[in-house]
Amino acid sequence: MTDFQPVIDTALRSSAPAELTPGKVYAFHTPTGVHKVDLTGPATAPDRKVGLTTVRDAASFHAYFEKHADIDTEVYADSDRLTVTAVLDAHQADAPRFNEHVLRLSLRETEAWKQWAARDGKLVDQEQFAEFLEDHLPELLEPSAGEMLEIAQSFQATSKVDFQSASRLSSGQRQFQYVETSTAKAGQKGQLSVPETFTIGLVPFEGSEGYKLVARLRYRIGQNGLVLGYKLERPGDIRAKAFADVVTAIGEHIDQPVMNGTPA
Repeated sequence: MTDFQPVIDTALRSSAPAELTPGKVYAFHTPTGVHKVDLTGPATAPDRKVGLTTVRDAASFHAYFEKHADIDTEVYADSDRLTVTAVLDAHQADAPRFNEHVLRLSLRETEAWKQWAARDGKLVDQEQFAEFLEDHLPELLEPSAGEMLEIAQSFQATSKVDFQSASRLSSGQRQFQYVETSTAKAGQKGQLSVPETFTIGLVPFEGSEGYKLVARLRYRIGQNGLVLGYKLERPGDIRAKAFADVVTAIGEHIDQPVMNGTPA
């Protein structure tokens, strides 16, 4: 008995596509069955806006917000997460909505802020302390960057001396007494004065304003010589103020109230 199925399959695959909707939808045979092609693309546009958009500064938040927000949009500020979230399709007073079109400002700390915070309260040797000051001259406000550079160079120049004591001067500086240990100058005494406090300027978040912080000199003279560091005065308060200022700036440009918390 002759098997005609291969012949039938070949004939079907070679047949012209069937026009289901003239100029729009066609069907043709394939080895796995009938395949339909719709040349019109999606029938309709999406019926609503959906998605989470994340921005990194207040200016970007304003730009997106003004384009998509309406009178029922809700805005929330969360200081723990450093976010400001706008639910652009929030529920109306008398009708539910989807709550699925969301704009979020997610602040990121600047590298300079993270580096100063990472060294806060930690003591390091003279060379490391001097190098840190040299690397962060742009943030040093008072004494000036030039004066702090001289201090850094002084620490580098006295890295091989024996520090013996320290005293506080009426000028507000800390004076260190040392004895030279190098062969050429062994036994010679010297002094090194540094400010007990210095002021730095930092931008806590990308795109935010700059703020002044006071750093207090910390030191210890021990068996390993002189180690130095600093302690920032209330950096958490400055960080909180910087976030609050961002929220205030956003609130001044929109009609909706900024609520404290996070959306459901």
